[in-house]
Amino acid sequence: MQKLQTVNAETLLYEPLEKPSFVVDSLIPTGLSLFCGSQKIGKSWLMLKLCLCVSQGIPLWDMPTMEGDVLYLCLEDTFCRIQDRLFRLTDEASGRLHFAVASCKLSDGLIVQLEDYLKDYPDSRLIVIDTLQKVRTASKDNAYASDYGDISLIKDFADRHSLAVIVVHHIRKQNDSDVFNKVSGTTGLTGSADATFVLEKEKRASDTAKLYVTGRDTPYQEYTLRFRDCRWELVERKTQEQLAKETIPDVLFRLVDFMRDKEEWIGTARPPSVNNRVNDEKNFFEGNNKKSNSYKELAMLLLCFVMLITAYGGIRMIKR
Repeated sequence: MQKLQTVNAETLLYEPLEKPSFVVDSLIPTGLSLFCGSQKIGKSWLMLKLCLCVSQGIPLWDMPTMEGDVLYLCLEDTFCRIQDRLFRLTDEASGRLHFAVASCKLSDGLIVQLEDYLKDYPDSRLIVIDTLQKVRTASKDNAYASDYGDISLIKDFADRHSLAVIVVHHIRKQNDSDVFNKVSGTTGLTGSADATFVLEKEKRASDTAKLYVTGRDTPYQEYTLRFRDCRWELVERKTQEQLAKETIPDVLFRLVDFMRDKEEWIGTARPPSVNNRVNDEKNFFEGNNKKSNSYKELAMLLLCFVMLITAYGGIRMIKR
């Protein structure tokens, strides 16, 4: 039995380690990524555009790419269809982009085929498998174990060779408040992947879609995309911090501005006396006491401020 290889915390803390790299800066890390979306939504168009960019070393939208050889397993297409798509996307294609329309299953030698491909093209940066179901075999095992096992085989391959492998997959039709729960299959798929992408339209006929991104080394992001002339164009990108800020009502920022230079209370209002507490409180909240009006406004302002701060997770989130 092989002995466990361990490292202590002190050594790990000070040992220089290579940080995760990205094939597409801040978007697609090395390792295994799941790219999911409804059928015929345009996943293959986006994957082909990505492959063209990486093989030529040109930016995807406004994000730099790491140039290298690319393998695209178009397992639901034909070479004729791929050629037609290339004509629509580019006038010049790189010789570093390679296609295949058939492969072995995961259980029948796919990993061996990929290893052989890397021997011929050792400078490969990206492999796209379109789709996951085309390389899987029916299994009677536990669904979670089957999902996790299949994805782990591909992930281990990607990690060994420090390259990015994107597996195209589908989502379920059922609604869910968490878009990543729509990924078809069990959480064994998303749990094993280093990053998960979900491309979703509000309406099938719409030309715009949202691309949701999350991962171990990839912070949560949302991209608004528009499909035009067979290309997915970037409309808007929002980071997790920007999305969190949008959930805070504008009135809260105005309250913060108002209170920013208020260090102490100066005024004529006084606390209700012990003997007349009930009447004073009634006058205070009904506005019968003229001197209490300004104090009432400030108190209600402070109360609103405290309630909103509590509801939205603390003043640390308030950044302008």
